[in-house]
Amino acid sequence: MHAALRKVGDVPRDQLDEQVKLWANEVRDLSYRMEDTIDKFLVGVEGPELDDKPYKLKQLIKKMGDLFTKGKTRHVIAKEIKRIKARVQGAADRRDRYRVHEVVANPVGGTTVEPRLLALYKDRKELVGIDDSLNELTKKLSVGDGDVSKQLKILSVFGFGGLGKTTLANAVYHKLKVQFDCSAFVPVGRNPSMKKLLNDILFGIDKKMYLELDERQLIDKLRVFLEDKRYLIVIDDIWDKKTWELVKTALVCNNCGSRIITTTRILEVATRAGEVYRLQPLSRYLSEDLFDRILFGGTIKRPNHLPAEVYDKILHKCGGVPLAIITIASLLVNKPVELWSKVYTSIGFGHEENEEVENTRKILLFSYYDLPYHLKTCLLYLSIYPEDHLIEKDSLIWKWFGEGFIHEEPGVGLFEIGERYFNGLVNRSMIIPVETLDFGMEMHDGIITGCRVHDIMLDMICLLSKEENFVTVLDSNEQYTTLHCNAHRLGVHRRVQPLASTSTFHARSLDAMCNVELSPSHSCFEVLRVLALEGNNFSNKCNHLDHVGKLVHLRHLRVASMGICELPKEIGHLNFLLVLDLGGNRIRKLPESIGRLSQLKCLNICKTNVEVPYWIGNLTSLEELCLQKINMDSNFVTELGKLTELRKLRISEGLVIYDDTALNSWAKSVAKVSKIQVIDIGFVLVYRRSSHADNPWEQNVLPPQLCVLHMAYEEPGLVAMINPRVLPNLSRLKLYLFSPELEVFGCFRELVTLELKMVSALHHDTMGGADAFPKLRVFKTQATLGSFQEGDMPVLEFLRFSAVAQSNDDDVSFDFDFGSLGNLPLLQEVTVDLFVSADHKKAEETAKNAIDMLPNRITHYIIPKSQASN
Repeated sequence: MHAALRKVGDVPRDQLDEQVKLWANEVRDLSYRMEDTIDKFLVGVEGPELDDKPYKLKQLIKKMGDLFTKGKTRHVIAKEIKRIKARVQGAADRRDRYRVHEVVANPVGGTTVEPRLLALYKDRKELVGIDDSLNELTKKLSVGDGDVSKQLKILSVFGFGGLGKTTLANAVYHKLKVQFDCSAFVPVGRNPSMKKLLNDILFGIDKKMYLELDERQLIDKLRVFLEDKRYLIVIDDIWDKKTWELVKTALVCNNCGSRIITTTRILEVATRAGEVYRLQPLSRYLSEDLFDRILFGGTIKRPNHLPAEVYDKILHKCGGVPLAIITIASLLVNKPVELWSKVYTSIGFGHEENEEVENTRKILLFSYYDLPYHLKTCLLYLSIYPEDHLIEKDSLIWKWFGEGFIHEEPGVGLFEIGERYFNGLVNRSMIIPVETLDFGMEMHDGIITGCRVHDIMLDMICLLSKEENFVTVLDSNEQYTTLHCNAHRLGVHRRVQPLASTSTFHARSLDAMCNVELSPSHSCFEVLRVLALEGNNFSNKCNHLDHVGKLVHLRHLRVASMGICELPKEIGHLNFLLVLDLGGNRIRKLPESIGRLSQLKCLNICKTNVEVPYWIGNLTSLEELCLQKINMDSNFVTELGKLTELRKLRISEGLVIYDDTALNSWAKSVAKVSKIQVIDIGFVLVYRRSSHADNPWEQNVLPPQLCVLHMAYEEPGLVAMINPRVLPNLSRLKLYLFSPELEVFGCFRELVTLELKMVSALHHDTMGGADAFPKLRVFKTQATLGSFQEGDMPVLEFLRFSAVAQSNDDDVSFDFDFGSLGNLPLLQEVTVDLFVSADHKKAEETAKNAIDMLPNRITHYIIPKSQASN
C-alpha cells in the first residue's frame, strides 16, 4: 500500500483521473485502519502494567480478569482483520479495473514550466522593485581589469518560488550580454532532458542544433567552442546537484572573464554552484507599487475610498512575493471594493478561474512535487497550524516523531533525522527559518529555533491536505460535526465557544489552540498519538487533564498555558509516551509514576515551577531534558550521569552548585553523557568554592561532539579546557571571559555565534586576523573593541559591544573607530552599549552619524549608559 501511494503521490494531482484519486483515498484510509487495528491489538494484549498491590489475592484476581479481557480482545481483532482483508481485496479489484498502474506510469500531459517562461518576455517597463537587485548583481558580475576579473565567476540567485529569480536573471542577462563574445539563456526545470539542455546552450551561443550527437559529444562540442570565448550563460531554474554538475563539465574555465548565472529555489544547489545571492521579498512601498499598477493601471492613481484594512491584509498575505501580488491583484480587477473582503477570505489556489491564479498554483506545486515522499508528509502536517503562526522547530520535529513520519536509519538518532527533514524544507524554500526567540521577539543569535510558512505556500499546503484528508482544520467557531468524524488529524484554531464533543475513532492528532473548557473531551479519541493543547489561561482557575490516562496510544503530550495545576498519576500508564511538554502551567510536582515511562525521550518543564524529581535518573531513554532551575539541595548533578542517551540539556534559569564535591559530581556527570550536543544553561552559581581545590575539568573532558555550549559562570578551569582540539564541532559558545585575547576562539572553524561576558572591563585589541572566525555570524561582548581590519570576521552579520565616549569641549571622541565597521562586508546590525560621562544625547548622535556615513547601510542601536555603571 505504501509503495502504491508513493507512486500515485509522485504524479501531480490535477493529472490524475478522478477514479484513481478515489482509489488512492480509499487505500490511504485502509492503511490507517490497519495501523489502528495493530495498535489496538498491541495495547489490548500487552496493556499498561498496573501499580503493584500489596494484596496477593487482589493481584491474582486482576491477572485472571486480564487474561479473560485479552482473550476477548484477540477475538475482536481477528474479526476486524477479516473485515479489512475483504476491503483490501475490493480495493485490489478496483485497481485492476481502473488500470491504476497504467494511469500513474503515464500521467496525462507532462509537468511544464510555461508560467515561469512568461517572465522572460516581460517589458522592462513592467518590472517593479528590480532596480536595486539588478544594480547589485551587475556590479558583482561586471568584467573589470586585472587577473582576478579574468577568472570564471559563477553566481547563483536563490529564493522562494515566485520571488522573481527568472525575471531578475533575465534583466541582468540583457543588460550585460553585449560585453561578451557569446551568450545564452537556458531554462531547465524539473526532470530535464540533458541532451536537450546541452543543445539549448549550443543553440544560444552558436545558433545551431546538433540533434544527432549524444551527451558526451555535445559536451566536447561545447568545450571546444567556448575554449577561447568570453561567454555569459544563464542556467535558469536548476532543481538538483546532478544537473548542475553535468552542465558545469561542459562550461570551460578559460580565464577570459566569463560569467555564469544560475537560479534555483534549493539552497544546496545554489551553494554547490557558486556565490549565493539571496533574493529578498519586495518592500512594502514596492509591493504597493506593483499591486496598484496591476489593479488600477500604470497611470491611474489609487482611489482614496479603498478599504484600508482589507488593502493592508491583502498586502500582508502577499508577503512581498511578486507572483502572489500579481495573482491576488488580478483576482480583484474590475471587482467593486465592497467585495474585496469576500475575495480576501476566499483567497486560495483551488477553484478560481483565473490565469494568474493557475500560473501561481503551478509554480508552487513544482516545488511540492519535487519533494521526496517523506518531506511531502512533513510539509502537509504544517497545515495544522494557523496563518502567521510561529512554529517551534523542536516541538515540530517531536510531533513528526510521534506521528511516525521519521523513518529510522542505522546508526543515526531519530531527532537528528528529523532535523535533516526540517533543514530539507528550509533548503528547498518551503518554510521560512526563524532564529532565536526572546520574550516573544525574533532575535539574531544564529540559532534557528523555528519557522513560519508563507501565506501563499500555506494556502497550497492546506488545499493539498484537505484533498487527501490529511488534516482537518476547524477555524473560529466552526462546529465539530459528524462530517469530521473521519478526520485523521484535527487542528482547532482560536475560539471563544466550546467545541462539541463528537466521537472520532480515527484521529491520530489533536492540535487545539483553545482553553481546556473549549476543547472536546479526550475520551472521544481512541487512537490518539499526538495531543497538543495551547491556551491563554491567565486566571487562577485550576484545570485538570481529564481522561488523558486512557489515551494508551499517546506518543506526544504537550499542554501549554492551559492552567493545569496537577497531572493525574494515570499518566504513568502511557507506556508509548515519547514526549511530555508542560510549558507554562502551574504544576509544581510530577507524579512519581512518570518515572516508569521507559520510552520517554523528551521532558520539557522549563516554563513551570516543577521541582526536579529525585528519580530523574530513571528516565534513561531521555534525549532532551529542559528544566527551569536546579536548587542546591537537589541530587540532579549526580542523577544526570545516568542519562547516557541525552542529546540536549537546557536549564532556563540556572544551576546552583553547593560546594567542591557537588562541582566534581557535576563535571563527572557532564563527561558521562557522551552523546550530548547542546548544553544551554542560564547561569551556574558555585556557592562555596575552595581556592585550593583541583580543577575538575582536567579529569573530566567535555564530550567532543558538543555543538552548543551556553554555560556562563566564573570557572577559569572550564575556560582553559575549551579549545578547538577538544571541541572541533562547537558552533555556538557563551561563557565568562577572564582574558581579553580572542585568538583561541578564532580557531574554531564551525563557530557561528560567540557571546562573551566579562568578569571585569576588558579591551579586545585585535579581532582575530586572517583566516580567523571563518563562519562567525554573531559576536556579542561586554568588552570594548579595537578597530576591525580588512579580512577580520569576514561573514559577521550581527555585532554588539561596549564603547566609551569622552567629551572634549565641543567635541566627542570614542575609544573605538566606528569607521572600521566598514571593513565588515556582510554586517547588517550593530548594537553599542555606549558609556557616557556627560552629554548622553550628543554622544549618541555622534556615534549614529559615524555609522550612518558607512557605505554598507548598517542598522544600528545606540544604548547610552552611565559611565559609573561600567
